[in-house]
Amino acid sequence: MTDLATSASSIYSQILDVIGGVEPRIAEATRSELADQRASLKLIASENYASLPVLMTMGTWLSDKYAEGTIGHRFYAGCRNVDTVESVAAEHARELFGAEYAYVQPHSGIDANLVAYWSILAHRVESPALERLGAKNVNELSEADWETLRKSFAEQRVMGMSLDVGGHLTHGFRPNISGKMFHQRSYGTDAKTQLIDYDKLLADAREFKPLILVAGYSAYPRRVNFAKMREIADEVGATLFVDMAHFAGLVAGKVFTGEENPVPYAHVVASTTHKSLRGPRGGFVLATAEYAPSVDRGCPMVLGGPLSHIMAAKAVAFAEARTDAFRGYAQSVADNAKVLADGLLKRGASLVTGGTDNHLVLIHTSTFGVTGRQAESALLDSGIVTNRNSVPNDPNGAWYTTGVRIGTPALTSRGFGADEFDKVAELIVDVLSNTTPTLTAAGAPGKAKYTLADGVAERTKAAASELLDANPLYPGLVV
Repeated sequence: MTDLATSASSIYSQILDVIGGVEPRIAEATRSELADQRASLKLIASENYASLPVLMTMGTWLSDKYAEGTIGHRFYAGCRNVDTVESVAAEHARELFGAEYAYVQPHSGIDANLVAYWSILAHRVESPALERLGAKNVNELSEADWETLRKSFAEQRVMGMSLDVGGHLTHGFRPNISGKMFHQRSYGTDAKTQLIDYDKLLADAREFKPLILVAGYSAYPRRVNFAKMREIADEVGATLFVDMAHFAGLVAGKVFTGEENPVPYAHVVASTTHKSLRGPRGGFVLATAEYAPSVDRGCPMVLGGPLSHIMAAKAVAFAEARTDAFRGYAQSVADNAKVLADGLLKRGASLVTGGTDNHLVLIHTSTFGVTGRQAESALLDSGIVTNRNSVPNDPNGAWYTTGVRIGTPALTSRGFGADEFDKVAELIVDVLSNTTPTLTAAGAPGKAKYTLADGVAERTKAAASELLDANPLYPGLVV
């Protein structure tokens, strides 16, 4: 047992005992969560395991401090330590990604995206209006001028990747606030290759003329050429906003370089700090110097009080991501995804785009005669944690779906390599091949209920246990 694991075991045992003295059900659920994560093959592409230092940083008295505002300019007194925390986190983020400016206050990915959207609106719509009217801020506007400006906010356009081809809810999906804030149009992928068609995207952008062009994805298993995205944005006068929440770790780890690195090309970049970056749950925004003053107004524009203890944990995670060890990890994430995809393909699975060159794989479940929901549930019964996901032109919609999304960041953190991921592919195909939809009263295959052949779940869990035991989660930690 390492010195860190020994210390952590003592610390966490005492912490959970203290919590249990107040509410034992919470202490028990916390212990149970660790046990569940240790005992399952976590393949959700948006999940990972934070390091013990990151986890410990979150549980401090920094959470007790209000600190609305910006570094050195807070609306509460006594924030010198929070200023230090936020400064260190922003410094690490700038250096890690090579960005001109970093804002680490967002509480989540959606918050980060909202800060990005409203910062662009402030820079592109509000600031020119104020200059034209000779006002320093909106409080100096007449009611008539304010009403005109407010309406102009609501008339702007955004263009992002369609949800069913791998985009995200916050990229203009109508039920989401992003789809309500803007007039939106989605771009898709080529019907045959299921890859982004940049020529078609340019033609659509010329016709629609969005204020904001959104690049990035949550379930697109390929890399994006951000140089081309910037060319398209420039041609139509749009701001290029990149949501790199899913692949931030691959950017930080220098797996995505050149035209596949969004930071040199985007005006504004938003991300989460967990997922492939392996930090705490939270968000951040990167921007060019031109957009920095607007982003810096995230509070009070969109956010309330920053979570100081989470900003501290972000600083620790960013520091970890600046190491050679993290670069090796990030490369392994991408390498393992290729092994996983190849393992599925050679066993008869069908994959969206025919493979992957990032961290995620999208399985087309129709090959096995089941919906995404049935596949997700059958895999969970067998100790494999995934999430169902739409595929292009999904006949089953966004709830039942016809896909399952899987990713390699979490199990790579546990030490899984090529041999283990090939075995994982074998287990997935075995489970799905032995899953049968339950027939409806009319005799047609249902979309939710299913039958898993006898013994499949048990043998899958047994095989998974061998892999997991050889690659323990938080080795040596006893709570």
